[in-house]
Amino acid sequence: MIRSRATGISAGIVAAFACTAAFAAQESPLVEESTITLANVSGRIDHLAVDLARKHLFVAELGNNTVEAIDLTAQKIIHRIAGLDEPQGVAYLPQPDLIVVANGGDGAVRFYSGADFSPRGVVALGSDADNVRVDPRNGHVIVGYGSGNRGGLAVIDPIKPAKLADIPLPGHPESFRISLSAGRIFVNVPSARQIISVDLAGAKPVANWKQAGLQANFPLFLDEADHAVIVVFRSPARLAMFDMNTGAVIASADTCGDSDDVFFDEKRRRIYVSCGAGLIDVFQREGSKLSRLAYINTWPGARTSLFVPELDRLYLAVRATLANSAAVQVYRPNP
Repeated sequence: MIRSRATGISAGIVAAFACTAAFAAQESPLVEESTITLANVSGRIDHLAVDLARKHLFVAELGNNTVEAIDLTAQKIIHRIAGLDEPQGVAYLPQPDLIVVANGGDGAVRFYSGADFSPRGVVALGSDADNVRVDPRNGHVIVGYGSGNRGGLAVIDPIKPAKLADIPLPGHPESFRISLSAGRIFVNVPSARQIISVDLAGAKPVANWKQAGLQANFPLFLDEADHAVIVVFRSPARLAMFDMNTGAVIASADTCGDSDDVFFDEKRRRIYVSCGAGLIDVFQREGSKLSRLAYINTWPGARTSLFVPELDRLYLAVRATLANSAAVQVYRPNP
């Protein structure tokens, strides 16, 4: 009888935990859906990009000097681009069907075929090529690069490929985004403690913003509909939203530490911040108000991510440890 009762109590506890877990999963704004293992990958992982037509995810494996191509449908690696030098930024261009990889080590921007991954050219920028964006007006590639107090955005024709122009900046640019509605490129330059507004047509800086007491502004994203620039600072760890036109602070909130990516889910009006502290911080934006929905535990060092609205998924890069292989963790927004 005692054993039977104990078994019944244990079963009740298990059932209670199962209900709690199910409820937590149902209520969480991000649900962990799957894990894609990155075998034989060591060191830091940097940015990600996607080929939507083929559903291929590209992962810049900085510490491994490789870029992984993952088939998201099969959830497996299909190709590895090797022989790189600290790949940091990566992008995919649908029209010319090109993968772009910016290398921090040798400052080279390398182009590869999206169809068969064969090399398609290289543009040398000199030092620390980093984030990559595509100008939707003309398909030009814009790459942040430079070091010390000399940095810039290089404008590249991907077809030739060749550098067309430089936009000078007072330091190495970290994350930047293109706003067609404002006609601006908004750029984080943490070494100068500035967020710089670049005129898109004139290709020159026209304003810079500073936030007293905040440093190390790395991640940046845009809320185009409400004309806000979303920036995350590392020191101290804080999320802030700025008016695109004036640079005035709209709202701010404490967030997780060692952030490297931030994304705005326009459909749900949510902000996702991925942090090396081992967290994804999820906020709800309602006008000028920010409210935290959840701290989601991840893994230490997992600070780079990619939210793909067309697939309605957030992909988080997880570096290898002594116990576990590197991986891409897939999250589904809920509901």
